Amino acid sequence: MFHIRGRMNEIYKTLREINSQLKIAGYVADVTSELHNLGAEDKGLIPSYHSETWAIAFGVLSTTPGTPIRVAKNLRICVDCHNFAMALSGVYNREVIIRDRTRFHHFREGRCSCNGY
Repeated sequence: MFHIRGRMNEIYKTLREINSQLKIAGYVADVTSELHNLGAEDKGLIPSYHSETWAIAFGVLSTTPGTPIRVAKNLRICVDCHNFAMALSGVYNREVIIRDRTRFHHFREGRCSCNGY
């Protein structure tokens, strides 16, 4: 078990670095479901950092390269977090397993076991 107490700034920095690497690889955040009261141009300025992206960043920060990252949540994963995990699995060569409300998502080499379901 890992503890994040006092490491939020470090995790946030890692998350920003991950986003930079993913953007270089072609990842574009899907903000269509974010902040419904903002215009499209404003949504692009605010990064979407849901709990699973924080958990994945913490996993990248706290484990050795190549170690699978496992995340469990009680809500369905959003499209952007799904795309984020898929891109990260390819760029960082990490297996990411996310258990959401309806299924397990196994991300490997930039693909997901759900095939976009």
